[in-house]
Amino acid sequence: MIVLWGSNARAAHPIFFHHVLKGIRNGAKLYVVDPRRTESAQWGEKWLGLHVGTDIALSHAIAREIIANGLENRSFIENATSGFEEYQAYVEPFTLEYAEKECGVARELVRELAHAYARADRAQICWTLGITEHHNGVDNVLSLINLGLLTGHVGRYGSGLNPLRGQNNVQGGGDMGAIPDRLTGFQHVENDELRAKFEKAYGVKIPAQRGWHLSGMFDAMEHGELTALYVIGENPANSESDQHRCMKLLKGLECLVVQDMLLTQTAELATVVFPAAAGWVESEGTVTNSERRVQRVRRAKNPPEGVRDDMTILCDLADRLGHSLGHPSAEELWNELRTLSPMHAGMSYERLEKSGGLQWPCYDETHPGEQYLHARLWERPIIGPLAPFSPVQHDPPVDLLDKDFPIRLTTGRRLDSYNTGVQTMHYASPLRWGETLDLSPEDLQRMGLNEGDMVRIVSRRGAVEAPVRVDPGLKPGLAFMTLHFPDQVATNELTIDAIDPKSGVSEFKATAIRVEKVSMKKKQEAEAAVSN
Repeated sequence: MIVLWGSNARAAHPIFFHHVLKGIRNGAKLYVVDPRRTESAQWGEKWLGLHVGTDIALSHAIAREIIANGLENRSFIENATSGFEEYQAYVEPFTLEYAEKECGVARELVRELAHAYARADRAQICWTLGITEHHNGVDNVLSLINLGLLTGHVGRYGSGLNPLRGQNNVQGGGDMGAIPDRLTGFQHVENDELRAKFEKAYGVKIPAQRGWHLSGMFDAMEHGELTALYVIGENPANSESDQHRCMKLLKGLECLVVQDMLLTQTAELATVVFPAAAGWVESEGTVTNSERRVQRVRRAKNPPEGVRDDMTILCDLADRLGHSLGHPSAEELWNELRTLSPMHAGMSYERLEKSGGLQWPCYDETHPGEQYLHARLWERPIIGPLAPFSPVQHDPPVDLLDKDFPIRLTTGRRLDSYNTGVQTMHYASPLRWGETLDLSPEDLQRMGLNEGDMVRIVSRRGAVEAPVRVDPGLKPGLAFMTLHFPDQVATNELTIDAIDPKSGVSEFKATAIRVEKVSMKKKQEAEAAVSN
């Protein structure tokens, strides 16, 4: 059994979704939990179309149904987890009737998913930004982890909890320490013993406190605490919520350095731009995929004249700043990393070449790499700490609906385009139709609109204009847009920067809007501007 929760993998993770389809053809049942009846949901056994921002309430109701019917994996819970009794008491009020009223999902569907998931021999929950891009995204994830612990669907073949990565090497970035409170190998920067190991290797003192996450950096800009920014392979000018505020803060920096392979809107604001090589074809190194598999990346062609790979740029910059890092090869850097990160210690280039990749943790050169990250939970007695249940609180979206802003806007991706469009707008696609405001057939009829009509979309932060498009997969009161075409429609002018305090992620998935029809004259002027 496969549960896609807050994930339109058919559009956002098409290669992964091919594997899902293979599973369906081999007899697996697919259940999709998503406010929209997406392309992915059309392949599912059942679709649970919950209201935006009610994921925790639904997961708690599923848990209560499992417990009430004695379907929990009691032996796994007793051996591998902690806090079950508190969790059991916490979810007790989340009845099927409550879930139907609060989440908008028929109680029969909630019951069916609960029983199917608990009774399955093998089951996995896969999620993406539909879960995490909320003001309580971390708690959303914890609520899904609870279900895996409750049923024992974790740490063994065919069962698990699978956060699908949004782009290539996101996992590798985290592994290397691109997280505010972690050093390489997820070693905590505030741990004196772990930090001392890195200080000795690097010959410098490392601050003993966690850094800012991305949203924290923008807050620091606003308070005058952050005046210089170095951006590598990111386009916050178009990707951050409340784009008006974001642009104002970026323009107010004393120094903005951008290192990228394309001239993004962020790069256009920069004090200086470092043209960088394409990491997937013009660089040497490693990449880590969603299953923790570290693989070699080999340079297939040299970068254009005047372009350097990221490692060379950073080493050259260090020379100019008076602290030479030398000019190590990618393999030399990797071997240094292996001495500092125990989970990578056994991954020599030679082994990576021969095996086609190894999964961390891989502690020495005889270790095969761990196939299942949480397999230890099945050991008797358990190895390491118990896995805790998390009785997290259901907390609806921050941007409330009312008579002035009665429609819930959620954002996402389409199959033909990618993120802020920097990499995909430069080639044509027969699947692409540009930015639209997608509405249900009922809402189009109620508003007196026809497909293609130009409308003004207004939130509490800004307004944009776009043509409407009918989407039968949307329920009345729900709208959908992307951020793929920021030069055409700056969707993130609308979104709220309500921040998850644990992750720093904004609530892109839950904006309150209203829709106003644009006059025919204005529509014709807009169409003429686009055609010109």
